[in-house]
Amino acid sequence: MISLTLNSPLRINRELPCRLNGVSAASRKSFSVRCRRSDSFESQKFTRDSDDVLPGSQTSGSLARVFVGHSIFKGKAALTVEPRAPEFASLDSGAFKLSREGSVILQFAPAVGTRQYDWNRKQVFSLSITEIGTLISLGMRDSCEFFHDPFKGKSDEGKIRKVLKVEPFSDGTGYFFNLSVSNKLQNVDESIYIPITKAEFTVLISACNFILPYLMGWQAFAETISPEDSVRWTNSQQQPAADLEWNR
Repeated sequence: MISLTLNSPLRINRELPCRLNGVSAASRKSFSVRCRRSDSFESQKFTRDSDDVLPGSQTSGSLARVFVGHSIFKGKAALTVEPRAPEFASLDSGAFKLSREGSVILQFAPAVGTRQYDWNRKQVFSLSITEIGTLISLGMRDSCEFFHDPFKGKSDEGKIRKVLKVEPFSDGTGYFFNLSVSNKLQNVDESIYIPITKAEFTVLISACNFILPYLMGWQAFAETISPEDSVRWTNSQQQPAADLEWNR
């Protein structure tokens, strides 16, 4: 019998029915090996309560709330990028329908000192699905510009104007993100810009590519697909419009 003993509750005992180095099982002597774990390893304990809920999983009909963001800090400003989830409306049938697509929120904060930023003066710009598509398709020599008026079509139209310009470095190694905000309601006229390197831009693009289907609500639809759905459609008297198009 081989007995392996650690300085922990773990103990392993295994019977070996075969011969070991020409020695029969009957004549084998048991031996033990003791090893000592470092205190640093002992202190690294990863536990999760039984009531915790992982993102995307359900327990008792509830979902865990998770907040994420990615920040870039530079000498004159800081930029934080956060996804905003889509919104769904419940139907009488018990199903859900997408009522508003998600977005990516850009928050610009001016610097007030070394590694210090005034988040009370932050300016916010929300990228729509199409604007995200424009951003992630930029080449290293391309530029783009987005204009937002939160009150467009309303009585206060023109009182708040936001312009986000993304322009490449002259050497093609990154971009300048420049947000200009004119807010007549609060008497604010500010322009904040931050340089984004090629590596930092690549991280942003990768994150946007990953989150885009979730912002569109397509991930929620995909999670509801089951084999029973195809059976229901097949047995239904009404032929889906997609099938009618396919059979032309």
